[in-house]
Amino acid sequence: MGEKNSAAKYVLITISIVFVGVMLVLPLIAIIVNSLQRGWEFYIKSLTSRYVLSALKVTAVATISALIINTFFGVTAAWLLTKFSFRGKHILATLIDIPFSISPVIAGLAFIMTFGRMGWAAPYITALNKFFVLDIKIVFAIPGVILATVFVTFPFISREIVPILNAQGKDEEEAAALMGADGFTIFRKITLPHIKWGLLYGIILCTARALGEFGAVNALSKARGGTFTLPLEIDALYLSGSSESITAAFAVSSLLVMISIFILIIKNIVEHKSIKKGI
Repeated sequence: MGEKNSAAKYVLITISIVFVGVMLVLPLIAIIVNSLQRGWEFYIKSLTSRYVLSALKVTAVATISALIINTFFGVTAAWLLTKFSFRGKHILATLIDIPFSISPVIAGLAFIMTFGRMGWAAPYITALNKFFVLDIKIVFAIPGVILATVFVTFPFISREIVPILNAQGKDEEEAAALMGADGFTIFRKITLPHIKWGLLYGIILCTARALGEFGAVNALSKARGGTFTLPLEIDALYLSGSSESITAAFAVSSLLVMISIFILIIKNIVEHKSIKKGI
């Protein structure tokens, strides 16, 4: 029996290693190798082109905006769902998970139908622009890219915090309230120390998802050098068809790979810290 279990263990280990190697490691190695096939000078030139730098800036703006918005929303929603009882609580919890079940492309099209020229919000935006002498644009502009990024990433932080708050219970907060502590003090002194590792883990997941988003952003971004993110710029370079642009696409892809590896390292550190703390 022991020999059979040992044999099964090694078979499963072999299958896992082969699968991970073929599906993950080899493609990543291929990206790095192809990105350097024209040398370091071309590699640096590809990463510092005007379009790539613009895409990097848009990606950073969208990611940071999504993190700020989703951190506030995630903590608020998690606290609301775990510390209060109200009618429609389960509906709210279900709605938060919608981005997990809807295609990002559909989300992008939904924003177009909402804020585009034919959308129901278009007359209000036009009236606002006329009244305040503004030029607010959402679809095919930076706000649209931010909206799409926020939509596809907003469940991550709340979903990491909710289980922690459920496990924590309400006893400590209720005791602090009875002793006269206000809501912010209770959150800062009691709630936040409990959720800090879950919050950080959710932020990491949110960042990784925001950096790699393509479908929803593609529907709302049409100006290369203006509203393209890094994934869209990689797609544009690859579809250009020339050998130089394809190599440049691999070079920009390698940048995202390095960022992803860095995020993965931070994720593992956070997981280790959270396990060590018993969270």
